Amino acid sequence: MSDPQFNSSSLFPTDVDIELDGIGPKTGSKRSLGQILLDAKVLTPEDALRIIELQREKKIRFGEAAVELGLISAGDIDYALSHQYEYSYLPRTSGQHTDPELVAAYQPFSHEVDQLRTIRSQLMLRWFEQHKGHAMLAIVGAGRAEGGSYLAANLAIVFAQMGERTLLIDADMRAPRQHSLFQLNNQIGFSSLLASRADVASTIHHIHYINNLDVLPAGPIPPNPQELLNRPNMTELFEWAGKTYDIVVIDTSSLSSGADALMVASKAGTALAVARANETKTTAFKNMITDLKRSNINVVGSVLNAPPLIDVAT
Repeated sequence: MSDPQFNSSSLFPTDVDIELDGIGPKTGSKRSLGQILLDAKVLTPEDALRIIELQREKKIRFGEAAVELGLISAGDIDYALSHQYEYSYLPRTSGQHTDPELVAAYQPFSHEVDQLRTIRSQLMLRWFEQHKGHAMLAIVGAGRAEGGSYLAANLAIVFAQMGERTLLIDADMRAPRQHSLFQLNNQIGFSSLLASRADVASTIHHIHYINNLDVLPAGPIPPNPQELLNRPNMTELFEWAGKTYDIVVIDTSSLSSGADALMVASKAGTALAVARANETKTTAFKNMITDLKRSNINVVGSVLNAPPLIDVAT
């Protein structure tokens, strides 16, 4: 962390290097196909030795030998190639424990993820490209069943897959989900930072199987979320995140839970409104948009979420 602006803060102690792993230069992977599959635990070292023996015997490629032995599938080869071309995702055979809702990580070539990439493209055109230096985006829903956490997590993944250094912040301090989706330790997180009980380097998790993606979980649920959101630490955190990352996606609590989402979106600078088919009441959605605009929050668009598919982005 080279910016002296943050050096005196409790969030950024001077004796800790907060240029976190995974935020460095966006360079291509130099690992071999076999090493990628070993790192993902698709293959064991014993498997690799068997493959190499057959490879030498028949003078064929590593991947061909592995498929011939029945140790990997064509999908596993696609996975390894995607890492070499800096498009990381996670095969189910890896044994990595995450929630199936992370469709962009597990099924990157599905129709559902194509829709997410369409939303990503619209956001790049409408907000991130038009407003250079604006990296923040809050995901806001009227109720708890809109699928906002699902949308935030998968949007963060598809931005990272595009090569953007991406941070996903779980700012829902009432019913947080991101630690569950990514299977992360939630003993410290966003609430801990706001309460000055932790620093950035100890709370942000680098997602090793998705290049360029870091996640800040919500942390312990506090008794006073709105009071915490009024503290200077949140402004400082968002300023740092906006300077350190290309894209910052923020998951928020529902407006039905209180004004938390409005406070977070106001600091972020813009919001993406989410509704759920057959769940969100039209009146509640209209009231949410009115509240966002009344708070001078730029609403960059809206998404109609119909799990398991995202149907519309406008």
